[in-house]
Amino acid sequence: MRRLPIGVLGLTLLSAAGARGASDSSHPELGRIEARSNDLLAVGLVRGDKMTLHLSRLIDNSPVHDAVVNVLLRGATHPAIAEADGSYSVQDPDLALPGAAAVELQIKEGDMQERLKGTLDVAATAAKAEDSNNARQLWWWVLNFAVCIGFLWLFSRRKKAAED
Repeated sequence: MRRLPIGVLGLTLLSAAGARGASDSSHPELGRIEARSNDLLAVGLVRGDKMTLHLSRLIDNSPVHDAVVNVLLRGATHPAIAEADGSYSVQDPDLALPGAAAVELQIKEGDMQERLKGTLDVAATAAKAEDSNNARQLWWWVLNFAVCIGFLWLFSRRKKAAED
């Protein structure tokens, strides 16, 4: 029975761990929306089916905490929930649908009412990230196989030289 040297075993384990890290593309789809009016700025980040929305005043960049926010997305109005950190969140399966969508934020704070409009395109962001991860993973495997084959070839040459 032939025994594998510890170096080959270690190299195999390292390549498997590196490939696992390179192929870990469990990042949910990311999308971003930015909407602005004369008084307010809204920035929303979408991960999967949840959007986190941050509102601030343009004049002094102070956050808006006490507003009533509704999000009009794909023809349906969704109320935003105020979070403890001052942001607002909306969760709806429509946020995860591929393609571009017009988003309108209806903000009411005291006597002030604002309508901010923006566009959300989730598919373009997710496709770019996934394409680069697939190419990176392919090159990682090619490099791993080349290193392993080169190591085994050098090892067999050394063993033949020792026998002669």
